[in-house]
Amino acid sequence: MTTRVIGKPLPRVDGRAKVTGSARYAADFNQPGQVYAVIVSATAGLGRIAGVDSAMVESMPGVIAVITHRNAPRLPYGEHKSYIDPAVGERLHVLQDDRVRFYGQPVAIVVADTLDRAERAASSLKLAYEAERPIVDPADPTVEAIVPEGARHADTSRGDADAMLAGAPVMVDETYDIARENHNPMEPHATIAAWSGDRLTLWSKSQFVVNEQAEIAAIFGIPPENVQVICPFIGGAFGTSLRTWPHVTLAAMAARQTGRAVKLVLTRKQMFFTTGHRPRTLQRIAIGANADGRLTSLIHEGAGETSRYEQFTEALTSASGYIYSCPNVRTRYRLRQLDIGTPNHMRGPGEASGIFALECALDELSYSLGLDPIELRRRNEPEIDESDNKPFSSRSLMTCYDVAAGHFGWSRRTPEPRSMRDGRLLIGMGVASATYPAYHAPSSASVRLLPDGTAEVAVAASDMGPGTYTSMTQVAAETLGLPVEQVRFSLGRSDYPPAPSHGGSWTMASVGSAIRAACIAVQEKAVRQAVADQRLTVFGGAVDAIEWTGGRLRRRGDPSPGQSYGDIVSSLGKPIEAEASSQRDPDVAERYSMHSFGAVFVEVAVDPDVGTIRVRRAVGAYGIGRVVNPRLAASQCTGGMIGGIGMALMERTVLDPRDGRPVNAHMADYLVPVNLDIPKLEAHFVEEVDPHVNPLGVKGLGEIALVGMAPAVANAVFHATGKRVRTLPIRIEDVLTV
Repeated sequence: MTTRVIGKPLPRVDGRAKVTGSARYAADFNQPGQVYAVIVSATAGLGRIAGVDSAMVESMPGVIAVITHRNAPRLPYGEHKSYIDPAVGERLHVLQDDRVRFYGQPVAIVVADTLDRAERAASSLKLAYEAERPIVDPADPTVEAIVPEGARHADTSRGDADAMLAGAPVMVDETYDIARENHNPMEPHATIAAWSGDRLTLWSKSQFVVNEQAEIAAIFGIPPENVQVICPFIGGAFGTSLRTWPHVTLAAMAARQTGRAVKLVLTRKQMFFTTGHRPRTLQRIAIGANADGRLTSLIHEGAGETSRYEQFTEALTSASGYIYSCPNVRTRYRLRQLDIGTPNHMRGPGEASGIFALECALDELSYSLGLDPIELRRRNEPEIDESDNKPFSSRSLMTCYDVAAGHFGWSRRTPEPRSMRDGRLLIGMGVASATYPAYHAPSSASVRLLPDGTAEVAVAASDMGPGTYTSMTQVAAETLGLPVEQVRFSLGRSDYPPAPSHGGSWTMASVGSAIRAACIAVQEKAVRQAVADQRLTVFGGAVDAIEWTGGRLRRRGDPSPGQSYGDIVSSLGKPIEAEASSQRDPDVAERYSMHSFGAVFVEVAVDPDVGTIRVRRAVGAYGIGRVVNPRLAASQCTGGMIGGIGMALMERTVLDPRDGRPVNAHMADYLVPVNLDIPKLEAHFVEEVDPHVNPLGVKGLGEIALVGMAPAVANAVFHATGKRVRTLPIRIEDVLTV
């Protein structure tokens, strides 16, 4: 079938709903007679609750309930672990005991008839603590680095990296420290909970509605089918809503206790406590090379922070095994358990941090060798994935460099640090590679053909802003041969066909492939109905002699208009429905190494007198397989680049070592890029055909767009100033001349 809509830069089908305010987010689903809940967060970083004085609060106007560990119901907390949850440890059992495990842990919930009254009452609740001093710094010498339990790839090795490093003619051996980051999307976490008998409905911000359904069912000891999770729109997330956090349990608990629908919205400050964060990481990169720039040794050691009650892991060192050719590679990954809440996946988890260290070290090596940074990477371009000894399903890294370098004007760069100026400003140009796995997960979808010729498509996916409604509509329209206006796509309900989490850059690959499969299944069902219907022109025809062309069914070679979907459904007298699933062929997955690749170029201007750093422009080129919607893809890339600017220059959650309190848990001191910080950003896509990754030939994009940005900025700062900064974020004091 000729491509009709896939590859077209169509505007968002949900755009009007968003700009007119008709798109409803979790906190918008107000229920009749609902009441309001506010969480009370622990002001001790470790210890136990020694006393609760709730009498005065319970007598305040409008207060309906004050729930603490003393009167909270004992919940079953049945066994449940999704792949999105840490494999080792146990989630926080909220209000089930008097222990305080980290600062900000929920220790009470106050319910009142208005939000103002609930907030006032919550701030008045008095709790006494037997406090201990927490350990919250992963660099604390008393913190032991542990091997993640059950981790198959905590340590990898090929050749003898240490011996070859010792004898390398040219060597770089440095350490890197990346600050903790918090997600801080526009929409705060919110849940409205309402019980009807033993059935619970949650209007809840979630990137994984079927998992939230299963998690809450396990916590309350009820069948999953008794829980319905609804989330049609998400106002940004970046991974913070992948897991089901304690506030969802608290909203459901309060609703059951009061017999009323309960609305609970976290404050911005509370979002720094219990909804995850990008973990602080400490890394060592050691690279040895011959004089011609060929890598002889690569060592990547990294440690990430985690809580004491769970082991959060991410792919911090994985890219070092495959991104460049090197015969001797050793990686080591460790965890450092602290008195903090459990970290969580944040856009580009693992790769964003690991690639920063690797790409900065490689840039440093290029200066030691006197080689152009791109040429160094070109000389170490692998033919296969040397970590698994597999061919890549597709790999366009060097093409990405060629495309991006041309658009950026890399040839105008002079190689010496501090050699480029614009008036009094120091100008620097930096470059870095980006990569992210092309993941795929099993997914299902349903399609329903209606008498008016339209199609309804449904799947329990989520949309946190990348344009899922639009891209999935395009896949269905393409497969069915319909205009996009005749396809209605729905998501965000746990009673729709199950889908994987909306994260990890696998939504289009997984859900899109399932929608394609469901569309083909409904077409096959329609064919069988049509050939058995005497009122239709294809009656009696052989199924293999009939074809769909442009959304119409006709005998192969027949020039007549044929039958539309509406004709077939109307004749049948009822809609035609089909559900199908899609998953990656395990044999194909075993044969190929599947990744997206990209090249990112950045120009910065540094004021030599006051040390301010401004990103002037950035250009990225990406090899991501088939591009379903270039407009949405470019938007994803620029969004990722902006996140990378934040990671490089601004974002840093600071904890008070005395109690673990985030001292900048508000948007005045936790800095993120705003309009004046955002320069000209360009995203380009190289033509890449990958028949192996999935039936659509698509790879992920949301994560990789952030991955290479921070090292490109850091490398540009070095080129501008001659000062190599190995910590993130880069601050004014890091570049000022001492």
